[in-house]
Amino acid sequence: MRIQGREDSYITKYPKGIFSLCWNLIQRNQFTEEEKELFISIDNWFKDNLPEPEPCKNREKVITFFKCESTSEMVKKLEPAAILLDKHQKPYDVLYTNFVGTIIYEDYWQVAVRVEDGKIV
Repeated sequence: MRIQGREDSYITKYPKGIFSLCWNLIQRNQFTEEEKELFISIDNWFKDNLPEPEPCKNREKVITFFKCESTSEMVKKLEPAAILLDKHQKPYDVLYTNFVGTIIYEDYWQVAVRVEDGKIV
């Protein structure tokens, strides 16, 4: 499962994930201070509770998907961020797929896959 926007990342050429969408709104000063604090608290929770895939740290051309077994817990944690996107009229899609490509990183919560030219490898 992946929550992604409708604009492409400059790195992957694949639709940006929910974290990038929210950080972009912060960088454009579109969030109030309270909204910014809320999103940063969500982002910090994920940083504190989920390992950051090494390919993501290295800013490689990868995207991540939540594993379906852990999706309900992650969606619950991300719900306030999705509400912020709704409030700021930033469209996003919730993608469920049975094919994510070749997995180059995996932990209990997520997988990371490589993308090239905006397509999953």
